Amino acid sequence: MADVARELEEASTTDRPPNAVAMHLRAMRAACALLTRLPVGGFPYSARELRWSAAYLPLGGAMIGATLGAVWMAFDRAGAFVAAAVVVVASLLLTGALHEDGLADTADALGGGATRERIFEILKDSRIGTFGAAAIASTILLRVAALTRLGSGAFAALMLSQAVSRAAPTVLLASLPYVTASASSKSGAIATAGGSQALLAVALSLAVAAGLASHGSVSPTELVASLAVASSTTAIAGARFRARAGGVTGDFLGAAQQLADCAILLTLAVARGGAQ
Repeated sequence: MADVARELEEASTTDRPPNAVAMHLRAMRAACALLTRLPVGGFPYSARELRWSAAYLPLGGAMIGATLGAVWMAFDRAGAFVAAAVVVVASLLLTGALHEDGLADTADALGGGATRERIFEILKDSRIGTFGAAAIASTILLRVAALTRLGSGAFAALMLSQAVSRAAPTVLLASLPYVTASASSKSGAIATAGGSQALLAVALSLAVAAGLASHGSVSPTELVASLAVASSTTAIAGARFRARAGGVTGDFLGAAQQLADCAILLTLAVARGGAQ
C-alpha cells in the first residue's frame, strides 16, 4: 500500500482550482487508483485529493466486492469451493495483491523484529520470510473456506467485508501517528488523513452495510456481529502497531484491512452455520 501511495504522491500537484465537488469526485477516482489495477487515470492528483481519497476507500471496496460477487455468480455452477477459489484469485488480480503485500511485510516485521529499529529494517526488505508466507497462506485459506461455507450468501458477504474492512486503514491513520521506515517516505498526502476522512469512511461503510441489511442480504444480528468483530480486530491491530512500532505504516494499513476482511467473513460463516 505504501508503494502505491508513493506513486500517487509523486504524480500529485497542488495547483488545481478549489472546487469542492470536483475535488471529492477526483478523490473517489484516486481511491480506485490506489485500491485496484483498473486504468482509471486522472493523474496527477493534488495533495488534498489524495488526503480525501482515504475517506472513499470503502466505496472502492464496495466496487471490488460487487465485482467479486459477479465472479462468484459466474462460477457458482462449478460448486462453492471452486467459486470461492476463483473469487480469491480474482481479488488478487484486481487489487494487485496490494493488501496481501502489506500483510506479508507486517507479519515478517512484527514476527521477526525484536526491536523497533529491526522492525523497520524488515519492512524495507522486499523479500518474503516465513512469517509473511504463513500469513498470506492463512488468510487465503480462511477466505476460501469461509466463502465456501457461505455459499449463496457469498455475494453479500463480499460486499460487506470489502467495504467495511477498507474503513480500517483510514480509522488507523486518524488514530495513530504515521511512522515510516525511512525519512524519505513520500506517501505523506494520503497519510495526513484525519478525523473528517475517518468519519466519512465509517459512514460510507455503514451505508453499504445498512443497504445490505435493508435488502435482506444480511440479518441485523449478522450485521452487528460483523461490525463489532471488525472494529475489535482493527482496535487490537492498532494497539499492537503502536506498541511495537509507535504507529502505523502503509504495510500495517494493508495488514489491518486483511485482518478485518477475514474477521468479517469468518463471523458471517459462523453465524450462518451450515445454512446455504
